[in-house]
Amino acid sequence: MLNSIKPKGRTVFLYLVIPVAAFIFTVFIPLITSLVYSFFDWKGGPNKSFIGLDNYAQLFKDSTFWLAFSHNIYLVIACIIGQIGIAFVLVLMINSRLVKLKTMHRTFGFFPSTIAAVCIGLIWNMIYHNKYGLINSFLEAIGRKDLCQVWLNNTKLVMLLVTIPLIWQYIGYYMVILLSAISSISTEVLESAEIDGATGFQKAIYITLPLIKNTVLVCVTLCIAGNMKAFDNIYVMTAGGPGNASMVMAMYGYQVSFGQSNMGYGSCISVAIFVLSLIVIGGSQFLINYITREKEA
Repeated sequence: MLNSIKPKGRTVFLYLVIPVAAFIFTVFIPLITSLVYSFFDWKGGPNKSFIGLDNYAQLFKDSTFWLAFSHNIYLVIACIIGQIGIAFVLVLMINSRLVKLKTMHRTFGFFPSTIAAVCIGLIWNMIYHNKYGLINSFLEAIGRKDLCQVWLNNTKLVMLLVTIPLIWQYIGYYMVILLSAISSISTEVLESAEIDGATGFQKAIYITLPLIKNTVLVCVTLCIAGNMKAFDNIYVMTAGGPGNASMVMAMYGYQVSFGQSNMGYGSCISVAIFVLSLIVIGGSQFLINYITREKEA
């Protein structure tokens, strides 16, 4: 095969074959293996019994899984608004002529995204802690001890509380991506808008945002993909509790696979996460493109 390829093409092929093989080995093979195992009743040992679509029939009736799916959708919506939305506002501020030391702001903004998710979970766990956490300590300091509580045991607030660290961690990540896109916009376009009397808000909505639409679409895709498989932070902070109040799909799949030793049903959950993630990503891209076309029309 290599002999039939031209020397230049052979070099490119040799450079690509290893990363492509690694990608296939680490992504597609586990996915196909999970798909195969999802048709079996398998407890993790050497014995497996084929049960066809029984795992999928059970999944459709599994209220815990669909509750976890709704929590993932909550994360996706909150993080699109919180991560990408706040990042966009910060980028507009940093890109202003009035702001100095732009590189320093970009570096410090990106820094939280370099920290391991487990460490982020531990940091925010200490912030929420009922005895020595910053929130309760602050409430005591201002004389509102009556408002102190075990924050992560509050079923009404727990999803918001586990979402805040995710938003905080990745604002800088999307800020760097959006900043690189906005930097490519010609300053003449923005200066012309200023001469015509456009305000900062109008420039952001009617000029900057349409010109970086494709980059925003990439950010939304990355945000959805990341939050549909959210696990680390939530595992450290709540492990899906109290009860199932902060359960997400990856957490549920982990508990089923390793806590209950039900590898067959856990594989079925993994396949469902993959399929649902593709549906949500495809739906979001269609919605963004539809809204863009309507505005252009």
